[in-house]
Amino acid sequence: MNYRDPHKKNSALTTVVVCALVFFVFSFSWLYFFQADVLAVAQHQLSGGKTHYDRTAGALIITLVLIIVQQVVFAITRLTRRTHALTYFPSMLMLGILSSVGPDIVVNKSFGAWVWAAPLLLVLWIAAVWLSKQMLPFDDGNKEPTGLFSRRVWLNLLQMLAMMLFVGFVSNTSAVYHYRTHAEKALADDDIDEALRVGHESLETDVNLTMLRLFALSQIDAVGDSLFTYAVTGKSSDLLPLKNSRSSLLLMPESKLWKHFGGRWPLFTMTVDRYMDSLAVDTTATRAYVDYKLAGQLIDGQLDSFALTLPKYYPMHADSLPRHYREALVLYQDMKGDSVVDYQDSAMVLRLKELRGYERQSSNKKTVQMMAEDRYRYTYWYYYLFNR
Repeated sequence: MNYRDPHKKNSALTTVVVCALVFFVFSFSWLYFFQADVLAVAQHQLSGGKTHYDRTAGALIITLVLIIVQQVVFAITRLTRRTHALTYFPSMLMLGILSSVGPDIVVNKSFGAWVWAAPLLLVLWIAAVWLSKQMLPFDDGNKEPTGLFSRRVWLNLLQMLAMMLFVGFVSNTSAVYHYRTHAEKALADDDIDEALRVGHESLETDVNLTMLRLFALSQIDAVGDSLFTYAVTGKSSDLLPLKNSRSSLLLMPESKLWKHFGGRWPLFTMTVDRYMDSLAVDTTATRAYVDYKLAGQLIDGQLDSFALTLPKYYPMHADSLPRHYREALVLYQDMKGDSVVDYQDSAMVLRLKELRGYERQSSNKKTVQMMAEDRYRYTYWYYYLFNR
């Protein structure tokens, strides 16, 4: 007569259920909240734009596939008791590889170190599984308490936690890349507010993120008032994904950009400057190119060119000029003398004098920057003096 110990059966079932629940919640949440935009970009690139990634369906399908993989592993290894969580390692490894997607994998279609790291980790896991099987006869679990607070459950939870930390460690956690993919996804969906919200307070950026934010601001006619409220980097040559530019698009179609300028597509050999010059003589071009041209001059610190270009497109009145343009003019006057340009803005002049006062208090540029950060971080002056 065969007798199956209900104590042992209940303990094993509790362990299996807890591990499954923890994995499902972790995998779905990780994919839904943290990796959705990255995976949307990856799927778009790898499929040549032929497929679309759905946030909810994608997280659910991937998680279910990973659970199926775990069930297959469990059927083969029959790992129970204190090391049942090890059956989730191949699924966690697959989740980690999927979460490590970045520009190299998306653009170059190269998995880099995973080519040798993944097989090595699997070999180590097989060794751990073998060792666990050898230790099973010494695991007298029948004398342990059952339930959520049993030693067996908590040992498995510790292993699950270690594997979750592993996924986080190998994943692409670059804040800038996540900002970029989220902003580009939002722009592709015409959600300008969301594109401008993501990473607004962060000092981390790159040329791609600057390009995307400029495009978003241009659509709501806010370049001159808000561009330098974000961290800005790069040069004017990076403001469009053209020849000699370091910026590029991963998800949003380039046609949205050219449509914004009136529908004129640039020639492949064009640089950003040449494209802007072509728009200046194109009667079908929108006014968007004006703020792009002025923004490029400010980013490059070309205040002489800016002071010559601005009056051609904007009335030189303090109450009508966008804020950053006023800041640039007052800074230019401060550097070159009041007579270089016919412009008056007494309130802005007083603010700049206060900033200049910090420079007289200390000869150390870093110290001056710290003093000015709270009041002037979101001004063109701060960018020009400290971040350019």
